[in-house]
Amino acid sequence: MPGTSKQMYSDPQMESAVMRAWEDALQGRPIQYPDVLRELVDMSWQRCQQARVDPRARSGPAPLPDDLLFLRRERRRELLQASAPVMSLARSFLSETGTLMALADTDCTILNVEGDGPAIGSAESIHLMPGVAWSEALCGTNAIGTALAVGQPVQVHSAEHYCEGIKRWTCSATVIRHPFDGEVIGVLDVSGLSQTFSRQSLALVVTSAGRIESRLRMTEMERRYRLLDLALPRLAQAGSDGALLFDYRGCLVKANAHAQQAVGLAGVRLGLDALRQVPELAVNRLQHPSARMRLPEWLRPQWLHPLTENGQMLGTLVVLPHLPRQRVCTPDVAQAPHDAWASIVSTDACIQRLIDRGRMLSQSRMSVLLQGETGVGKELFARGLHAGGPFVALNCGGLPRELLASELFGYADGAFTGARKGGMAGKIEAADGGTLFLDEIGEMPLDMQAHLLRVLEDRAFYRIGDNTPRQVDFRLVAATHRDLRGEIEAGRFRMDLYYRIAVTSLLIPPLRERREDIPLLSRHFLARMQADGGTSAQDIDEEALALLQAYDWPGNVRELRNVIEGATLQCRGDVLGRECLPVEVLGTASAPSGAPPAAVGAVTSIAQGEEALIRQAIEACGGNLSQAARRLRIAKSTLYAKMQRYGLSRPLRSPTG
Repeated sequence: MPGTSKQMYSDPQMESAVMRAWEDALQGRPIQYPDVLRELVDMSWQRCQQARVDPRARSGPAPLPDDLLFLRRERRRELLQASAPVMSLARSFLSETGTLMALADTDCTILNVEGDGPAIGSAESIHLMPGVAWSEALCGTNAIGTALAVGQPVQVHSAEHYCEGIKRWTCSATVIRHPFDGEVIGVLDVSGLSQTFSRQSLALVVTSAGRIESRLRMTEMERRYRLLDLALPRLAQAGSDGALLFDYRGCLVKANAHAQQAVGLAGVRLGLDALRQVPELAVNRLQHPSARMRLPEWLRPQWLHPLTENGQMLGTLVVLPHLPRQRVCTPDVAQAPHDAWASIVSTDACIQRLIDRGRMLSQSRMSVLLQGETGVGKELFARGLHAGGPFVALNCGGLPRELLASELFGYADGAFTGARKGGMAGKIEAADGGTLFLDEIGEMPLDMQAHLLRVLEDRAFYRIGDNTPRQVDFRLVAATHRDLRGEIEAGRFRMDLYYRIAVTSLLIPPLRERREDIPLLSRHFLARMQADGGTSAQDIDEEALALLQAYDWPGNVRELRNVIEGATLQCRGDVLGRECLPVEVLGTASAPSGAPPAAVGAVTSIAQGEEALIRQAIEACGGNLSQAARRLRIAKSTLYAKMQRYGLSRPLRSPTG
């Protein structure tokens, strides 16, 4: 298996056998002893042959001219700054070891080299130096190029290199990922002549890459807090307009309560998760002279509001203007309506029983766990359970770990660089006297689970950076789409916290299990659009309703609402017909009504089912995680997190994939 130590580490004792295997491969002969060749190396050699790499090459290509290398380093300035302490340490730590440390970008072009002087001199003879691209397609199998190709730590020793001229070398490398979304942003490598081989070299690069990622995380957090401080006054002024805050990379940082509906009314049939990154809003693209001509069709230039500090652009606030048909959404912190249960539209017997049970539970203060797939309406049930005081909602799966901690617990004045003067109250503090609704609690990191458990037991908490406890009294309602018992068995969720939050639980069925509600809900959403002046359509024809009932609704009620609202924008008459429906719903026309979705294998829990779906999507997309995320209708960063949770890896792809 790829994850075993045999596959991860090279074995110098097999060098002669690996060399014979290489000669067999070049001659097109079956490898005589295939078990001596690691799968990682075998797959890399195959990619090299498909890319027509010259196996007799003596070195890497010629380095970039100094001016082009300077520009490339400027574009990677943040990576270079974050790696500076690590590279400085390598200068002294690797001295007299015969090894060097190299930092490369996502094109495998080396940006910086530090380490043992003689080793650096020897490396120049094979062009292992700044300005040279060490991709597999140019240099054959090598740690830098192969690590980038497979997205994981790699060790390549001596004969395992594909090109003859670098078989005297041994190297270990791993990718460096952006701390917020897992995107690969660079490669770190340790290389030396063959006699310097050590398994510890791989541990060194993994640890060093982790330090670089930690420094990037600190820099990003400081930048995001500065961005939020700049944006908060404008977010408060947005009123009923939809507002989305994007950072300098075009990643969504915050959205107000009206954002989702405003995006839908702008013609985008995507949830906010699918808009987690809009590359066209990256600062380096926006500053290009033709940037406004390259914006997505739904995004108008006049909606963009750059946020700058000391002449530096930190991000962009997108404000989508309020339209008469927009319905005012309930904010994160609000008083519940007089009878929130009345807003749940259903004739399903199971839903009615849940509502009756919920009405009884709303009279108590016990913790309740709401379970069900994404989009089934867990927040509506949470608002029904809310009996008075502030209602404070927080999605535990939508924020990076550090930002989640500050959102939940708040922070004291001066807790970190860029912290707001006077500190900030967190959601726990804001929920005092009311209800705290923690959505997707199954996504909460383990260490934070321990802190939450302490709050629930002591009814007291500390702001980040503060030594003074604060007393609170709130009712907790938690929600998740995960099988928390399975998460407990897998060591990803605390058993003691589970029993604390699940004093009682409500399991909300998905929309596909109550198809009789689909016509009722569809007409309800249409009537709401009529009342808000958003459509002239009066009804939905029977053919369209049949198609809606045949569709399996992976996004449940939320997806149905978005489809109806989007369909009204396409409707030109009094009746909404099939021509107004999106292609994914029309795709059910050839399937019998109520046909079950394609099987993904027998599963015994929600978590196993999710793992199977993710694995299937990745394989179907040939390992392309961007395509897999779109196929699953989740953000790429969410896909990375779920892959890490389930121990999934990206399958190796050919150069043509």
